[in-house]
Amino acid sequence: MDTNSYLAFLLIGVVLVVIDGLIIYRSGQRYLSGPDGEDGTSASLARMVTVLFHLAVLGVLALISTIDVPADSAAEAIVLRLGIVLLVLAAAHAITIGAFTRMRDRREAERISRERAAHERGNRHPEPVVTPVPGQASSAQPAVAPPIERGRYSGTS
Repeated sequence: MDTNSYLAFLLIGVVLVVIDGLIIYRSGQRYLSGPDGEDGTSASLARMVTVLFHLAVLGVLALISTIDVPADSAAEAIVLRLGIVLLVLAAAHAITIGAFTRMRDRREAERISRERAAHERGNRHPEPVVTPVPGQASSAQPAVAPPIERGRYSGTS
């Protein structure tokens, strides 16, 4: 493969990787922020994953560019290499989506755990809740209902 074909392959490959990385970053940031969109850490997580994506795929692109492929013309060699790059790009994209999904699931589980713990803290009562008996005024320390043996509830006094 001549120098022009080599540079054309690298240019096309880098453009494909950068475009896919931008799509991953924007989509990942929205995906990690959740429905409310108020999460400040989603941008930094998406950026870290995107940088890892770029480094890994650009490294594979560099390796693919050095492989000698059996082709009759320079154009055929470029197309063959780009086909390999696209397959690698698809696999890297799928792995990145899986990483975003695991991050979001973990963050959702943590949110649910925090809400459950807050709910349990809010439902603790230092004293047992006592419902006043019929005919008794509500007070801070309700009295115990009179025994049935006295006949108060049986209609006899």
